[in-house]
Amino acid sequence: MPHTWCPRTPAVLRRIRQTARSTPEHRNRYVDLLRALAIVMVVLGHWLAVVVTTDDGISGRNALGELGWSQPLTWLFQVMPVFFLVGGYANAASLTSHRDRGGDALGWVLGRTDRLLRPTSAFLAAVWAVAFAALLLDVPPEVVGLAVWAAAIPLWFLAAYLCVVVLAPVTHGLHRRWGAAVPLVLVGLVLVLDAARLGFGVPIVGAANYLLVWLTMHQLGYLWRDRRARPRPLVVAAAALGGCALLLGLTVLGPYPISMVTVPGQELGNTSPPTFALLVLGLTQTAVVLWLSRPARRLLRRPRPWTAVVAVNSVVLTVFLWHMSAAVITGAALYGTGLLAQWPVDSAAWLLQRVPWLVSVALVLAVLVVAFGGVEARTAPSSAGWRIRTASPIGTAAWRALLAFALVAMLAGLTGIALTGVHQVNAFTMAVLGSYAVGAAVLRLARHRWSGG
Repeated sequence: MPHTWCPRTPAVLRRIRQTARSTPEHRNRYVDLLRALAIVMVVLGHWLAVVVTTDDGISGRNALGELGWSQPLTWLFQVMPVFFLVGGYANAASLTSHRDRGGDALGWVLGRTDRLLRPTSAFLAAVWAVAFAALLLDVPPEVVGLAVWAAAIPLWFLAAYLCVVVLAPVTHGLHRRWGAAVPLVLVGLVLVLDAARLGFGVPIVGAANYLLVWLTMHQLGYLWRDRRARPRPLVVAAAALGGCALLLGLTVLGPYPISMVTVPGQELGNTSPPTFALLVLGLTQTAVVLWLSRPARRLLRRPRPWTAVVAVNSVVLTVFLWHMSAAVITGAALYGTGLLAQWPVDSAAWLLQRVPWLVSVALVLAVLVVAFGGVEARTAPSSAGWRIRTASPIGTAAWRALLAFALVAMLAGLTGIALTGVHQVNAFTMAVLGSYAVGAAVLRLARHRWSGG
């Protein structure tokens, strides 16, 4: 093992330093910082909330259900709105470059999804291979199902983000035509659907917010990239304070729970589906992001902070995908063997034990990143200028239809995998895995076909 690690690690560090040094002046480094911070905060939030129990076989639960005082802290750790905001900024830049080089919408989607799907496919293959091996070794199916469900928690947000990416050519077109009117309309729709669901008991309609809330934040990213969202510091500070006041009204006085993540036992959650309160949190975070942009950009002109940001972003999706797997492995190793005591969740001993827990799970994640981080680096070359065209109009139409089918199959499969819960290692699991595998394989074939431009 030392013979493989020692030569490779300096090479990786040299590559990261070279990437940092060669960053063009016009790049908005703050966007990269926000992406890295958003993922790190989500990872820490999940790890802090994990409770591993061994009373009746190994199991787990969410500490938020027992630590009521901790629920306001989710306003800090629920930063997925910022991730979608940053995604909108980056996708707007990528789409603009792609169109400037003569590319079409489907060519952009084909290239843009590559970095997302490669590490995701590796993650799914590894997790389910281990799951099937465990079943063959007579590990109880309920234990395997729980472990797979916990490991797959990150797929919820990834499925939503992939939907937003696939729709980006359409939503960016709406942005170019209507600008700020688009997110304003989306905010109104989210509010109306919440009123119908919570005020009048209308079923199903709230499910649309699984997409609309994240689309709203993505559209704000478009506005930010166009430099239309750069008001004066006092204006954004006032907006942030106003957002906090509105959040207090919606949660303390209004119908929404304080926690911005789902809490076991609560009838209403702010993420299942995403609510107007969660969107208000995202709008407030946007104001804070804009307020901090100037000092953050000055900081990122320094080599060391920027190199650290480049390092995290080089494996950011790998970190996100594998962080709950690291928690599963660490929980089994430390609690399943008795190395960590099982203290009551509301005790000081349990809180103090979060420190060795975080250190241990971080070390396990580091090993997983070393093992799988290279997959994220091996993405397709730039897709700027890709056009889905063949010599025959019929051939072009056939390829477009095939790619549309593959995108739907991939998204349906990934969403189904995210929905798979405890005890659901069954025929449904096989169907959604197959749907994802077929869709991802067709997209991979198409990328190979058009990777030359």
